[in-house]
Amino acid sequence: MIKRLLRTSPLLLSICLTACASLPSQMPSRPAVRVAPKITIDTVAPSRPGAPVQASRATDGWDQLRSSFAMADCDADPAIMVWARRYARNPQQFENQLDDVLPRLVYVQRVAAQYDVAGEFVLLPWVESHFQTAPRRRNRPAGIWQIMPATAGSMGLRVTSRYDGRLDVSASAHAVMKLLKAYHDQFHDWRVADYAYNAGEFRIRQLVQTRGMPTDVPVIPRWPVQKVTREHLTRLLAIACIVREPERFNVSLPSLPKDQQLVQVSLARSMPMAQAAHHAGMSIDTLRELNAGFRNDTIDVDAAPYVLLPASHVDQFRAALSGQTFRQTGVDANAGVSTSTAVAATGHPVAVAKPAQPIQRTHRVKHGESLWQIAHRYSVDVTQLQRWNHLRGGSLKPGQILQLSDAD
Repeated sequence: MIKRLLRTSPLLLSICLTACASLPSQMPSRPAVRVAPKITIDTVAPSRPGAPVQASRATDGWDQLRSSFAMADCDADPAIMVWARRYARNPQQFENQLDDVLPRLVYVQRVAAQYDVAGEFVLLPWVESHFQTAPRRRNRPAGIWQIMPATAGSMGLRVTSRYDGRLDVSASAHAVMKLLKAYHDQFHDWRVADYAYNAGEFRIRQLVQTRGMPTDVPVIPRWPVQKVTREHLTRLLAIACIVREPERFNVSLPSLPKDQQLVQVSLARSMPMAQAAHHAGMSIDTLRELNAGFRNDTIDVDAAPYVLLPASHVDQFRAALSGQTFRQTGVDANAGVSTSTAVAATGHPVAVAKPAQPIQRTHRVKHGESLWQIAHRYSVDVTQLQRWNHLRGGSLKPGQILQLSDAD
């Protein structure tokens, strides 16, 4: 937290006292505070500022994230450690959950860096939704940021029957980071910015006007706000605490290979979600989940002229769109065979090299993993996993071996 200059510089203090000698006296308990005009958020351009978010070249994203932290550490308040231990009480389950949402977290991290927002807010969706694109319900919050429909409009996010910007990871990340940056420009305190995000700007502006800015200590400002608002900041600092000192909680933070990072790919025309998935060489369920903002199984460029893809699928997708031939060599997760396939503009294979012997791919179930998480990780459908492994339901046991391709 930035230290107040008047506390650290006797010279500045004397200058300020001289300059303010002719001003009316103020009551110490109610300092005069200049409150900035109400923030107006313009319509969000998801790819601004700067070019569309591309895959990061960083070797250790966690070190980058820690270096961008701007608020208190683990021991600043006992409540922070209480929540941190609660989050990490089952280290293996915590790691699995974090690994599952890591592509979204890394994408949000890159957006936050564009707006110069404190790194702790990269973890805000963990507090709000565990980075899950919660389905929308009438007059209820939705998306990884849990944004209300009425709030979405003021943030520049479109919400229609065909498209919901709250569920769009890219658009919502830009909107939230722009809002947080505006709050910090107004209040100059990231803690107050978090309070404003949770309790509303108007309420926090009133508190600043009547009580002045909070002191550095206590870390969680003792303002007359609801318990949920204080807890919101506490939980944010708690999850940041685990990232700061994972070894303290017996946690090993997962890494994200560059080819799994999400990339925003521009589109010139709308297309069915199934066609886009075929172009990209991935399952429609995975593509739909990554681009949940589109509500009618159509990528509508009038609503959002882009699609989010894992970096490993971008070249094939772009080649299919441009009519070029893309040669891909690897293992087909659905067929379980080694292939060398040329993909034309239609997205259909036009040449296939000789197939190799079937390669069995397996996955050992970790504690806390779900069938959906495993299917999402390997870009296959849940029904395929169930059929390949003769499963009737979705229950799994730790240590269970799953086939990731057809054994036949």
